Amino acid sequence: MAQPDDTLPPDDADAASRRSRALVERRDTALATQAKQDWLTEEEETDSLNLRAYWAVVMRRKWTVATFFAIVVAAVMTATYLTTPIYRASTTLQIDAEELNIVKYESVTTQAGGDVYDYMRTQHEVLRSRATAERVVNELNLTEHPAFNRPPEPSLLQTLLPWLKGGETAPKDGPLSSEQIAAKTRGIVGAVQGGLTIEPVGYSRLLRVHFDSPDAKLAADIANSMATVFINQNLARRLDATSYAKTFLQDRLQQVQAKLEESEKALVAFAREQELVKVGDGDAVDTQALQGFSSALTQAQQDRIRAESLYNSVQGAAIYGLPEILDNKTIQGLKERKSKLEAEYQEGLKIYKPGYPKMELIAGQISEIDAMIGTEVGNVRSVIRARYLAAQELENALTAKLRESRQSILGEQDRSIQYNILKREVDTSRQLYEGLLQRLKEVGVAGGVGTNNISVVDRAEVPSYPHTPNPRRSLMIAIFLGLFGGIGLAFLFEHLDDTIKQSDELEQQLGLPVLGLIPHTRAETGRKLYQENLDIRSHFAEAYRSLRTALQFSTADGMPRVLMVTSASMGEGKSTTALSLAMQVAQMGKTVLLIDGDLRKASLHGNLELPNEHGLTNYLAGDAKPVDITQGTEVPNLFVITSGPLPPNPAELVSSTKMVSLLSLAAEKFDQVIIDGPPVLGLADAPLLGSIADATVLVVESGSTRRDFARGAIKRLLGTRTHLLGGVLTKVQARGQSYDYYSSHYYQYGGAEAKA
Repeated sequence: MAQPDDTLPPDDADAASRRSRALVERRDTALATQAKQDWLTEEEETDSLNLRAYWAVVMRRKWTVATFFAIVVAAVMTATYLTTPIYRASTTLQIDAEELNIVKYESVTTQAGGDVYDYMRTQHEVLRSRATAERVVNELNLTEHPAFNRPPEPSLLQTLLPWLKGGETAPKDGPLSSEQIAAKTRGIVGAVQGGLTIEPVGYSRLLRVHFDSPDAKLAADIANSMATVFINQNLARRLDATSYAKTFLQDRLQQVQAKLEESEKALVAFAREQELVKVGDGDAVDTQALQGFSSALTQAQQDRIRAESLYNSVQGAAIYGLPEILDNKTIQGLKERKSKLEAEYQEGLKIYKPGYPKMELIAGQISEIDAMIGTEVGNVRSVIRARYLAAQELENALTAKLRESRQSILGEQDRSIQYNILKREVDTSRQLYEGLLQRLKEVGVAGGVGTNNISVVDRAEVPSYPHTPNPRRSLMIAIFLGLFGGIGLAFLFEHLDDTIKQSDELEQQLGLPVLGLIPHTRAETGRKLYQENLDIRSHFAEAYRSLRTALQFSTADGMPRVLMVTSASMGEGKSTTALSLAMQVAQMGKTVLLIDGDLRKASLHGNLELPNEHGLTNYLAGDAKPVDITQGTEVPNLFVITSGPLPPNPAELVSSTKMVSLLSLAAEKFDQVIIDGPPVLGLADAPLLGSIADATVLVVESGSTRRDFARGAIKRLLGTRTHLLGGVLTKVQARGQSYDYYSSHYYQYGGAEAKA
């Protein structure tokens, strides 16, 4: 086994410069490759919905979901069982839009129009009216019902007020005044209106009247009383309207009867004075002639109007669309010949020019036909004009004859004008009297019938079960609200949580390749850590073996000879990672030197149970040689340099040339050098060590390290030209999405193999 000696190589500035340039080139290449991988990963994730990621969030916050679900269900069900049960009684009414026609006459009340919806809506509001509620209160005497006379529970102030006054009790209430009784009644009426619910039954003429009350019997009584009062109100309105109409008709009938008698007396007196027994018998012939002339004149005017309309139509270009033109056989024959010649002309144009004799001949024939059509159209126009003039002359002649006949009759009728006036007044008065008399009789008959268009279909019964609360419905609502509310709360907490929990977040948010996933274990220090790393079936040891394999392929030359392990802040598992990785590399048969570079809070000596009187600080301060501070361990091939006494100036010590010399010597004497570095944030030690190490691994604690902290650590490391290989996600829960492969596939396979 190789042992480190006490000789150090000379400082070589050129070699250090070449080494720094090589580190920078390797870092830039790694970052470029990682950026390309990140871009491809983002493209793939935007194309598909990662439902497994959502499921992982729910499982990760399962206790949040379960707690919220339990609280909601418990609160809802507790409120449900503490709520006073409310019973609902229902009465079904049928409301016809028109009343039954017992007598055939128009009702004196307003009939429903064509819009049934408006009529039903009106009845709906009548049911909910205050007048209906007041009649229900009076009919059931609800002002004395115990349900509406419970004394209100005193408030805290009312309870404490007698005690504050020295134990005096409030005086008992005396008899209520009229104003208090009226206010109480108004309150009960409002309560009845508030407990009432009107529900239309689909597209029908049925209405369900519901009433809700803590008293089941009271709910049924009010629902039935509401229906009865509504029907009685409807009947009362119709009877009142009929009674008013009857009284009005009787008064009006007396007035019309007196006027009729006066008109008949005046007619008889005028006929006797003028000696008119039968008016109109002597001039029957003239009257018939006048009627004949009137009929003939009406017909002549219609004929003249038609002729004039036709004549006006033939004056314009639309003459060719008139039936006289369209039905003219001569014109139609000419048009057919013209169409054939035009078709022949168009066919000839395909062969001859328009100036060809044959083409000119056809064109001449077409022109001749057009002239013939024009001549024929002119003949039709002349015929129409002649008809119009004849009709106009006939109308003028009949108008003159009608005027003569009317003048002869008017002279004869002058004597009977006054007689006709008096006779029309008598006839009008008689018709009005007979109509009012008939109306009065019908209203009297209808008033005794008392028909109604509202009926009860189903009366309300005393409900056996409360309407509210409904435990089953409350439970379903609580389950729905609790489940989806809990899931929403889980996603809210997940959104507010900016820690890194999964490997894809390490790659996407920090731009670091994931070198390894370390499961959470309780054996993070002391002897148990040894046992976990030496157990070949341990998940913990297998994770570090995977990390070791990833580091071997991290560069073209294999695992970097000098490797520093650091983290953004303390407690993330960097010391455990450095020690476990050193043990796994040593198990490969390589000599490994583990250096505790955390000179502020060293922990390796405690984990390895080694003395720490002499260590790295002794060498950097010039008090010891490398061979003096190097210690062996129980693990073969593993050597350790502890931190030594904690110095007051760690940053100055790790940035000295002696630290560079120590690492160079260690790289020559050992196969692998691993540095347990200090945290990055708030300290200058880690960036200084990272600048002189061949490569650095950043440890990130799952569910604890915040993204901003990790980004700040990476930024500080890159600022000192540190070659950052990637990240290691530690303390991953075994059931987490990031660790599914290890827990569900690899170790199951390994376990089966071990059993075999």
